[in-house]
Amino acid sequence: MNVENKMSLIFYTIGAVAGIISGVLSTQAQMGYLAGLLVYLVSPKIVMAVVKDLPEEFKDDRILLRKGMWGFLLFWLYFTLFSYNLIIQPEPKFYSNQSLLYNITKG
Repeated sequence: MNVENKMSLIFYTIGAVAGIISGVLSTQAQMGYLAGLLVYLVSPKIVMAVVKDLPEEFKDDRILLRKGMWGFLLFWLYFTLFSYNLIIQPEPKFYSNQSLLYNITKG
């Protein structure tokens, strides 16, 4: 497998795990989203530890953070919102009895 593909998969996995952690923690405290930032800042160390055959241009933390930012961010955001909504299970609030959702569920 290509080195950049390995890095991407690792960033996606770290983003998903960080998203689940952030979603669970944010149901208890407002600072739960800070966990995602902390995991993101530690993620280059994890990538360097797992991928042994990194080229020299990827040995810098800032370059790895820049390379994996969007993959990590998208997976983190998706899994944060998904786990948060699974835990709190919000109920829809109807503001009008003319809405389609109201008519489907109450009709």
